[in-house]
Amino acid sequence: MTIAPDAPAATRRSSDLSKHSAEVFAEAEDHPVTVTRRDGESLVLMSQREADARAQLLDIAATLISVTLEDGPSPERMAVRYPWMYALSAEEREQCTRDLIDAARASFSTQQPHLAIARLTSWRETATAIAAGLGSQPVEWLDTEDDDVNAVVERP
Repeated sequence: MTIAPDAPAATRRSSDLSKHSAEVFAEAEDHPVTVTRRDGESLVLMSQREADARAQLLDIAATLISVTLEDGPSPERMAVRYPWMYALSAEEREQCTRDLIDAARASFSTQQPHLAIARLTSWRETATAIAAGLGSQPVEWLDTEDDDVNAVVERP
């Protein structure tokens, strides 16, 4: 997970990699570490999970930017980029679009890619469940204390 934007970045000398590699690697598993070198440009050491999250966030950013540059209603442009959104109702596509934009803003401003990735994943899984027929039938919630049905919940 990345560190907060106002927290100091971890910096290590390249010699620390040879002298204290286990320490440096453990630190890099928690957050990116800048490795300074006398003979070249500094490098950043981070976990694959961190690098993947950053790449996913950039992909979301690219999609949001391209959607804002095209004509037509925003939820429809988003659905073209994310076809799974067609499993959602028009109102849900509208909410999904707003949620993804808000989550992306939060991710960019806090340097926490997981916020946008989790929101995208949540909506995609919701659309997948709807497409599979889950949610089209009322759900019966059973009380664990007795066998009576507490409520029947229907999808709007």
